[in-house]
Amino acid sequence: MKHAYDIYSDRCPTRAVLDRIADKWALLILDRLGEDRARFNALKREIEGISQKVLSQTLKALERDGLISRKAFPTVPVTVEYALTPLGHKLTEAVSALAHWAEANMDAIHKAQAAYDQRVR
Repeated sequence: MKHAYDIYSDRCPTRAVLDRIADKWALLILDRLGEDRARFNALKREIEGISQKVLSQTLKALERDGLISRKAFPTVPVTVEYALTPLGHKLTEAVSALAHWAEANMDAIHKAQAAYDQRVR
């Protein structure tokens, strides 16, 4: 199937989207939101190691790309909830498979890294 965009072209706008979804924080946010909607602080608590600034920036970028939605509730302080959009749901299956592939294959990766390190010494 021929597409209007060519990911192999250095000027293709898909490159920016690929950069975003290949980012570990974006991957983790998308995977987490695949489970259920979540508030900002819940995401911050559940995705260990992410700073408030990076979480905020990544959420804004994912929202701009149409992958997540942001809903603010008129509470004091304001409560904000994030959820996947239909487009985000389409992406999450692949994202989840990639994230959990890493979990399932870490032992083999560590073994390959140790073998490589032995060879290059």
